Amino acid sequence: GLSDVAEIKGHRRTYVGAMPGKLIQALKATESANPVIMIDEIDKLSRGYQGDPASALLEALDPEQNGAFLDHYLDTPVDLSRVLFIATANVTDTIPPALFDRMDLIRLPGYILDEKVHIAANYLVPHARDECGLTERDIVFRTPALEMLAREYCREAGVRNLKQQIDKVLRKVALMIVRDRQKPTAASSKSLTSALSSSSLSSSSSSTSPVAAI
Repeated sequence: GLSDVAEIKGHRRTYVGAMPGKLIQALKATESANPVIMIDEIDKLSRGYQGDPASALLEALDPEQNGAFLDHYLDTPVDLSRVLFIATANVTDTIPPALFDRMDLIRLPGYILDEKVHIAANYLVPHARDECGLTERDIVFRTPALEMLAREYCREAGVRNLKQQIDKVLRKVALMIVRDRQKPTAASSKSLTSALSSSSLSSSSSSTSPVAAI
């Protein structure tokens, strides 16, 4: 969680290595006066000896104040009234009430099964396969296998655990190829379950066909 107010308000120029805050840096990077700035996990703000980031964000998010936001490095008012701020949070209980009062709350439901399968097939599996040095000739995840993983191993709103399970399966396949010098043949639901229970996927030394996770 963010705990240094200088990340938002910037450092005073008397300090070595001083620089503007993240908000001013975003304006400079986008070269726009009305960008979209996303603040991820705003519920994890923390207050320490380096100041209170929530108070600094309050100045940036409050429509009555953000027309003259003062960055310590620039030491001149900056108009943030045209910036669209989007903040994400897992819970709202830890967001300071004064800050939360300046926000419009939009509750998003978790992913449904079909959405998880689509994300896994188009993003998680290709990325994990590249990370393990594998190709589609080595292993193929079919839709029923991804549905089984999402339904039985990853009962969550997001896809973080699903990514971990896919990574685990692909690491085992990569190990089998390197250690046994043989390609896995096919992975049924039973063998896929065994792989996630610290067992190996079934393999055959005489076949070079890709894994078909069913």
